[in-house]
Amino acid sequence: MQDTLSERYRELVGELLVRRREHCFPLKVRSSTRRFGEDVLAVLFPHFSENVLCGAAEIEEEIHRLEAELVQLGESLDGMFNVPPPQRAHEFLQQLPDIYHALLLDARAIHQGDPASVSVDEVILAYPGFYAVAIYRIAHTLHQLGYPLLPRLLTEHAHKQTGVDIHPGATIGRSFFIDHGTGLVVGETAVIGNGVKLYQGVTLGALVVEKAMANRKRHPTLEDNVVVYANATILGGETVIGHDTVVGGNAWVTETVPAFSIVGRHTDVRPRRPASGEEIEFNI
Repeated sequence: MQDTLSERYRELVGELLVRRREHCFPLKVRSSTRRFGEDVLAVLFPHFSENVLCGAAEIEEEIHRLEAELVQLGESLDGMFNVPPPQRAHEFLQQLPDIYHALLLDARAIHQGDPASVSVDEVILAYPGFYAVAIYRIAHTLHQLGYPLLPRLLTEHAHKQTGVDIHPGATIGRSFFIDHGTGLVVGETAVIGNGVKLYQGVTLGALVVEKAMANRKRHPTLEDNVVVYANATILGGETVIGHDTVVGGNAWVTETVPAFSIVGRHTDVRPRRPASGEEIEFNI
């Protein structure tokens, strides 16, 4: 028995040695990417910084450092992936105003939509939903600019920190509100409109999981002002949840739902406005 274990042990060491010699990823790419995301947030929001500099020249210097960081990250992946040219880092900086203003709208939507929220500053400092969306918006911009690997490393870091799993390829509109968030999943080809609110455990997933569908729309579309409550599952690339619809908790939805609807737990669909004219909405 001892000889057998020793032989298997030697085989493992030999195999690991080969794999290590073949290893070509930069050893610190995960930590460097995570630090880049945090640095972007620290530039945009002092809430994420431990050393707030208040001069215009100092802010510009911080922004230029972001560009240098991104160029270095891209260069570290050169030879393994089709990495965009260094000037794309400058294009990322040009998108910072859009990222910033989108995140302000997200933070305000959370504050206005959550009775427990004291202020927008509290949302930025403490809410995991805001952090997950902030990292997503940075990663989505990198994804659009053609950066490989980095967007996924960013969103998986946010996933680890918050329990919110948003693929950087998803398309998400303005004033996006994630409440609680743990266990929430937004797939790569999901499209989310403006003013959408999602609760914990919601899945926007694929109806069929096959590798052959890699380049097809697999995940649902949520139009403006949709609310999806806890643990609801919405599946399929052709599934559209019409605007101003409420999807109740634990609902299972695989077909298109018209605007101004309420979807119950057993996928019963009815108009959102009852005869009295009062809108129905739940709060957690």
